[in-house]
Amino acid sequence: MTQPPPPPPQQPPQGGGFGPPQDQPPQPPPPAAGPNLGKAPEPGYGYPQAPQAPQEPPPAAPQAPPTPPQGYGYPQGAPAPQPPAPQGPPGYGYPGQQPGAYGQPQQAPYGQPGYGQQPGYGYPQQPTMPYQPQAGQPGGGKKLNAQVLIIVAAVVAIALIIGGGVWYASSGKDEGKQNDTAGQSGGTGGTDDDNGGTTSGKEKAPSDPSAKVLFQVPAPEVKNDSTVVVSGSWLTDKAYVKSGIAQIVGYDRDKGSELWKLPLSGPVCQASRHVTDDNLTAILYQPAMPTKADPSHGCSQIALIDLDAGKRLWTKTVKTGDQLINFDNITLSGKTVAVGSTSGGAAFDVSGKLLWSPKPTDSCYDAGYGGGEKLVAVRKCGSYDQRQLHIQTIDPKSGKVISEYKMTEGIEYASIVSTNPLVVAADVGDSAGDGSGISDFFSIDSKTGKLRTRISAPGEQFAARCEGITRVEACNLLAVGNDRLYLPTEEHDGTGKYSQTNEIVAFDLATGKQTGQRADAGDGYTISPLRMDGGNLIAYKRPPYDKGGQVVSIAGGSFKQTTLLQNPANESVRDVETSMSPEYSEFLYAEGHLYMSKVYASKRSTVREKEYLAVGFGTG
Repeated sequence: MTQPPPPPPQQPPQGGGFGPPQDQPPQPPPPAAGPNLGKAPEPGYGYPQAPQAPQEPPPAAPQAPPTPPQGYGYPQGAPAPQPPAPQGPPGYGYPGQQPGAYGQPQQAPYGQPGYGQQPGYGYPQQPTMPYQPQAGQPGGGKKLNAQVLIIVAAVVAIALIIGGGVWYASSGKDEGKQNDTAGQSGGTGGTDDDNGGTTSGKEKAPSDPSAKVLFQVPAPEVKNDSTVVVSGSWLTDKAYVKSGIAQIVGYDRDKGSELWKLPLSGPVCQASRHVTDDNLTAILYQPAMPTKADPSHGCSQIALIDLDAGKRLWTKTVKTGDQLINFDNITLSGKTVAVGSTSGGAAFDVSGKLLWSPKPTDSCYDAGYGGGEKLVAVRKCGSYDQRQLHIQTIDPKSGKVISEYKMTEGIEYASIVSTNPLVVAADVGDSAGDGSGISDFFSIDSKTGKLRTRISAPGEQFAARCEGITRVEACNLLAVGNDRLYLPTEEHDGTGKYSQTNEIVAFDLATGKQTGQRADAGDGYTISPLRMDGGNLIAYKRPPYDKGGQVVSIAGGSFKQTTLLQNPANESVRDVETSMSPEYSEFLYAEGHLYMSKVYASKRSTVREKEYLAVGFGTG
């Protein structure tokens, strides 16, 4: 995975933000010891290897969907750097890792047009060809040549930055109503076992984990070869809620029947993964539907949504001078809705009261926020070549800075993985090399702003991903709980012919060292964290070509796996499941129900293939 780093983006406007930089202690010590799985990890999917011809042709596997173009319905408010044009054959798609609700890429800053260029209607791009997985290899080929892998990395980067986001949700009103990948602290209840952590969780294994398809929501019709953002999905006690084209719809959790529909004036740009105790959440959307003449109206509309009633409680905008600010990201912490952009950050109380907004006199700006149990800002100061990021834990009501950690100068982007405990990811020196946006994790004391430890996570060994360029909370394939960071390894050869597999390992956030805990996916499966459940870890296993996927609970101490859900193995169901990759989709699991959904809607490639916006599976 050898993606070259993007060229420096245009210097964003100065101004905005709410808190001045503060003095901080000296910079962090060298990174803690890097990953060590007991043996050198075999190169995983996407790692340059010598191509090998199989001795016999493997069975056919479902084709991964092509990367959707950025165009109709995609917000154009914050362009991002474009990588050098790849050499050799055109790219073939992106690696699929877990079954995701869409199998479509989430974000793509690298695929956006260069600065100073305005993408046209439908956003023409360099041609790409869909990637055809080799049989027996869920979500990816087994051996790929280096030239093709350069293209993969470029397309993966595009997928990670276009927008939409992938996240995994906690159930009902658990964990402070968080719908997020990292899972935050994961709860404190339960009894400690011999290996640390708690063994309690609210998700219980059913007497029979065999699941069936509960419902399928057809993909909405899209015109003119365009791609429309349909980001956002939530789960309440009453409904499964999903964004459509310029609308949000509540569905019955078991039947999929429509409970309510909330029309919007334009497409959803971004959606908060967090939900309040009374099932309120926040979204960004466009004020009007894009047209060929005007492919984007900007993401200026901030709305609070009641997920139980299916109502928009209010819509707000923020101006700098006479111009509306187009925001890049949105989050929610407690009763505060916070939005960030290159023009600075703003926040509203759930009552609709403005709490803070960009200040023209500020020399730094809040690029974005991480929400959940606490509110953390990524504040940018300085020019591109002398950038310094300030990671600030702030009071959600006043915006007052509680603590601050200053990252080393030159780190341009950072992502908030978790706010409690505070964990930040960054690609230091553009060294990840795989388009993941992660070379290191920083464990920070949110009370003092001091660095606890730094964890090296080489891209060729670990599969977690963060966008970080515009959406500072857009991390997936990882979880935080029990004061530990849970990461999946990259895919590597399994024991069967043509098979691939991987593991989840744990890092101590106090020492930066691996705990020795390891959860194997099983031959032919790939495993990724979804979220915390108390002291346990909920994970999804993307299946091989002849089986259905699984949801498992991994005990926080012993790492013993318990199967919570087993999807059908028949081909038609498996094709739908594997069309949705956890890397580029939204997954929600609770109480024996697994929901997968897409974050993009596009014109169907063929009339023969049925495509779905969302699919629900359930046990019992």
